[in-house]
Formats: sequence, structure tokens, C-alpha cells
Amino acid sequence: MTPDGSLLVADGLRKAYGPTPALDGATFSIHPGEVVAVMGPSGSGKSTLLHCLAGIVRPDSGTVTYRGRELTALSDAERSALRRTEFGFVFQFGRLVPELTCVENVALPLRLAGVRRRAAERTALEWLERLEVDTLAAKRPGDVSGGQGQRVAVARALATSPRVIFADEPTGALDSLNGERVMELLAEAARSTHAAVVLVTHEVRVAAYSDREVVVRDGKLRDREYAI
Repeated sequence: MTPDGSLLVADGLRKAYGPTPALDGATFSIHPGEVVAVMGPSGSGKSTLLHCLAGIVRPDSGTVTYRGRELTALSDAERSALRRTEFGFVFQFGRLVPELTCVENVALPLRLAGVRRRAAERTALEWLERLEVDTLAAKRPGDVSGGQGQRVAVARALATSPRVIFADEPTGALDSLNGERVMELLAEAARSTHAAVVLVTHEVRVAAYSDREVVVRDGKLRDREYAI
């Protein structure tokens, strides 16, 4: 933790792809239990910011600090371990493994962390129940609807009790009704476990579930109230 209680802090992030800057001195912080929506138009650098915060992409300069550890100074193996145990991910299209059942998908990160199968699937079933899709446990992703599949993906992200959840356009492929229910469940579950959520979205109705909104514009972040 930083002196102000922040869990994850980015300072002066710069990242370019060829001559095109994606981030230009971006600064960001989030506290435990906080849901922060990162907004902006397509191509503004939202996903690049998320990938830098999660240690997936190394910034060209600047630092990302998580619980006092500088992610940019960790090895690939150390950052991968963090993503398996302390970070959870929800993507726009779920990215469930089609060959596995829903309960096996949710249990997968636990199994990769060394949890025995029975214990992992017990925890997975508990999360499927909390996300209101426990009746789908034995089904495969191809046999469930998009909204149901995204709830399974949220359960998978939460199964390891992560400290930070990175959600990249988690409702982008859903209709408004399913999207709002997924966000209700995600925000409720995250707050109940005191996990922080970095929510990338361009939809105002999705951002409404956050505690705070920031806007990416020209590679920089601004609080929404000052961004217009």
C-alpha cells in the first residue's frame, strides 16, 4: 500500500506503437474496494492503460506500483504469477475455454494455482451460484447465452479472490439488459470481497456502476468532471 492507501498506482506512463503514442504521461491510482471506470473513444489508449496496469505490457517509461512492488521491475515470471493469483480478468467476449464445462472454466485459475480439483470446483460452484448461473455448471460455453457466458467469466475472474479485477469492455457484446445485470453482479461481488475494479468502457450506463470516472484523452488521464 502507498501512504495514501492506494493499492495500484501508475505514474507518468508513456507507451507508443511506432510513431503513434498510446499513453503520454498517464497517471492513475485505485484503492481497495473501489470501482474506477476508464472512459474514452476507441483508440484513446484505454486498453493500453489496462494492459500496463496489469503487467501484460511494459510501458516505455513511467512506473506501475502494486502494493509497494514496482511491476515494471519484475521479471516476466513474477508478473505472470501476480496475474494468476492477485489479478482477475474479464474480457469483452469472455474467452472461456470451449472444451471445458462452465464449472471447469471457473475452476481453471484455481487449478493452475495448484488447488486440488474437488476444492477448486467447490469454490467455482459457489461463485457460479453468486453470479446466478449455477444451473449451467455442467454445460459448455457453446451451449449458454452471451449474458450467461459473461457471468461465468466474471465468476472465473473472482474465483481466486483477486485484489484487482481488470474488466475490458465486459458488456460490449451484450444487450443493455444483460449488460446491466452483469455490471450489477460484478460491482456487488467485487465490493463484497473488497477487490478493486479497473473498468474500461465507452458506455456511460456501464460507467454509472463505478465510484469514480476518469477519461483517457490524447494519452493522458483526467478526472471526468475536468475532462470536458
